[in-house]
Amino acid sequence: MKKETLKSIGAVIAGFAVLVILSIITDSVLQKTGIMKTEPFAENPVWLIAIIVAYRTIFNTLGCYLTARLSPNKPMKHAIILGIIGVVLTIVGLIVMWDIPPRWYPITLIVLTLPAAWLGGKIFLSKTK
Repeated sequence: MKKETLKSIGAVIAGFAVLVILSIITDSVLQKTGIMKTEPFAENPVWLIAIIVAYRTIFNTLGCYLTARLSPNKPMKHAIILGIIGVVLTIVGLIVMWDIPPRWYPITLIVLTLPAAWLGGKIFLSKTK
């Protein structure tokens, strides 16, 4: 495997790891402080679920920014690849957890994932000019 291919894979993995770790840490803090309930998730107020969507979207943007920054070339392409991976994983999550309300939560994450990926790549590109 080419060195450049390994760097590309590493960039995507690093961005994915950052957004997952940030999400898990934030979720844990909210859960341990009693602000967020994980079961049943639907008992959380709508405003809190909206905040969860917001910080996950921000973390997605940060992860895609990092992926673009670490990519050996075509930073936007790498950011979008991570976004596509995120969309696929979120769709799988929606299907697996279809019976668990509120359904608008994962659907909103699906809708916002690619724009967040694009924004992460765009922010990186704007800083490199």
